[in-house]
Amino acid sequence: MSDVAARAGVALGTVSNVLNHPDKVAEATLKRVHSAIDELGFVRNNQARSLAMGRSTTLGLVVTDIGNSFFVDIARGAEEGAAANGMTLLLANSDNDYAKQETYLDLFDQARFAGILLAPFEAAPESAHRLRGHGRPVLLLNVAVPVDEGCSIVVDNFQGGYLAARHLIDEGRRRLAFVGGPDRLEPLLERRLGAERAVAETNGAVTLEEIIVGAVNAPEGRAAGSIILDRAPEERPDGVFAASDLLALGLVQTLSAALRIPDDLAVIGYDNNSAVRESAIPISTIAQPGREMGEIGARLLWSEVADEGHEHEHVVLAPALIARASSVRR
Repeated sequence: MSDVAARAGVALGTVSNVLNHPDKVAEATLKRVHSAIDELGFVRNNQARSLAMGRSTTLGLVVTDIGNSFFVDIARGAEEGAAANGMTLLLANSDNDYAKQETYLDLFDQARFAGILLAPFEAAPESAHRLRGHGRPVLLLNVAVPVDEGCSIVVDNFQGGYLAARHLIDEGRRRLAFVGGPDRLEPLLERRLGAERAVAETNGAVTLEEIIVGAVNAPEGRAAGSIILDRAPEERPDGVFAASDLLALGLVQTLSAALRIPDDLAVIGYDNNSAVRESAIPISTIAQPGREMGEIGARLLWSEVADEGHEHEHVVLAPALIARASSVRR
């Protein structure tokens, strides 16, 4: 900045005002300083500025899988929420890799970001606790934490699982299968428990089995579809609830080669991923309000950063059923 001041023939404080409070500077001086900035190729060091001010204006967001449009929706909402409060947002994708997630969290922490939004690969209380110990506000998305530990926002996955199974039951399905990942992934566990509740309400008229997969992606869905097709027809489920839309997409890709969807077997997924809306057979789903989750998350995190009478909150958002051709007979 001193070089800019010397080139423009003004005081250092005038350059600071041009950058931070241009309304306080005469038009002619503004032009002279901006001309010097352009000539010198000056770029402001925002990290140093944040240190001097004692507060950054950047939020970080780490998501599990940017290939899932649910997380894209979260990012869009978080960006809107950050911008509404004069903040910028930087996005990182852990790609279902815990080590990569931790690397990004450390990077954001070392860069002294104002706060971090984290949609973790798995429940990450240790990571959040470590960052909070450094004075870094952390808000968890899609994973609940006690309010005395911080803010968190979730979708009611239990209700979402219930809605999915109830829809299949209402469509006349009596042999259901839940295709999902390990129970240590809290959202998937809650979805399965919700489905179990819907089945229990039928008093034995409907059965539910679980087909466990290693990941909630399309290849694992295709593998689960092959498992189903290898069975005798009378041993196959007539309704499948997939724990994610990408799983459902893989299932439909495999099953539709040998079965009539939904006449022989109905399929419903979870997330309202853009991929299932554009599938050859549009796939029913449970929609999550990702954009709302991101926007609320950024607003709550900004409240904690600004310390404007902030109180931690645990927010639960409602899912919604979207019925499409994969589960509704024509």
